[in-house]
Amino acid sequence: MTFPAPIDPPARLLMGPGPISAYPSVLRAMSAPLVGQYDPFMTATMTETQELYRQVWATDNDATVLVDGTSRAGIEAAMISLVRPGDRVLVPIFGRFGHLLAEIAERAMAEVHTIEVPWGEVFPVSAVRDAIERVKPHLLALVQGDTSTTMLQPLDEIGELCRANGVLFYTDATASLGGNAFEMDAWGLDAATAGLQKCLGGPSGSAPISLSDAAVEVIRSRTRIEAGIREAGDPTASDFVRSNYFDLGMILDYWGPRRLNHHTEATTMLYGARECARVLLLEGRDAVIDRHRLHGEAMLAGVRGLGLTVFGDVAHKMSNVVAVEIPEGVPGDAARSAMLDDFGIEIGTSFGPLHGRVWRIGTMGYNARTDAVLQTLASLETVLRRFGAPVPAGGGVEAANDVYRAAS
Repeated sequence: MTFPAPIDPPARLLMGPGPISAYPSVLRAMSAPLVGQYDPFMTATMTETQELYRQVWATDNDATVLVDGTSRAGIEAAMISLVRPGDRVLVPIFGRFGHLLAEIAERAMAEVHTIEVPWGEVFPVSAVRDAIERVKPHLLALVQGDTSTTMLQPLDEIGELCRANGVLFYTDATASLGGNAFEMDAWGLDAATAGLQKCLGGPSGSAPISLSDAAVEVIRSRTRIEAGIREAGDPTASDFVRSNYFDLGMILDYWGPRRLNHHTEATTMLYGARECARVLLLEGRDAVIDRHRLHGEAMLAGVRGLGLTVFGDVAHKMSNVVAVEIPEGVPGDAARSAMLDDFGIEIGTSFGPLHGRVWRIGTMGYNARTDAVLQTLASLETVLRRFGAPVPAGGGVEAANDVYRAAS
């Protein structure tokens, strides 16, 4: 029998919308030895990781934990635990991942209401206010940064609207946390979820989540009701949480002081998630956001320096990703393949109405750095020339360097 060789991935510079190249220290942390799930080292590491992520989220929430799974696992855990069948959920949609929130809310058997703006725009506060007053939802579910459009939805005034109307406020910050401003407590958020594979600089597979006291009370009330349902032998009752794995009441008990067994914690992902937060806080939360802003500005200037048109409302663009219109006559997928095959650099395509129309180029986490930006722009120039696009010689690198010189 012939056995495959040991895993040996090719060298890649991941400059798409995520996943990205992980911080080397995160990969080293994930190679650390395993311990048992109730080993004192393990439980101490869990507690330590909770405190680190409170600082990342800018919150005092006790209920700050990891959900073992990709960022979508965090979204599903939040939705299925916070929403009872029949609850009204309002989802403002400005890209693909708003549609995802609506779908998951529907699977949680919510009464889902949506509002939409064209891709490339964000919602004015007035539109969200009008929808809240009209729908009177139990939960507002809103993406902060949607990588499908690269737009960053302002959240700072929406929490106050939700509090004034008795609405729980949840956001998916998968694409934005760590690279853009995020203030959980100051903005009045009740629930927020993310993943590691973007600005936090790790692999996909762990979903940080933080919950306010109000959100925890909703979850705990369902746990109390569920106990009565089980006792009555009626598993079809509407308050029954329909997932065991994603039941946040059980997950919080596992991470809490009682350490009630729920599942075996994904030890290697815990190590990686801890290191993602440690690296961010060691550099400084604001410093990391500023670093993403600087290199995002350099990439934005660079693609414009190559004569490319930037998609969407740049005033509301995330710091960590830019979408550019594919030049006429350039085969988008073939050019992306050339970037990967010839230079080992991955950039992204997009979804829905933007599929085949734009490339998405990320500068996030470990790759929010000068050499990665300049290498990507130089390689992109070469590929564009190969496919006949009339780009200025050195225009991308020079424009990016202007940004760096101005910042120095």
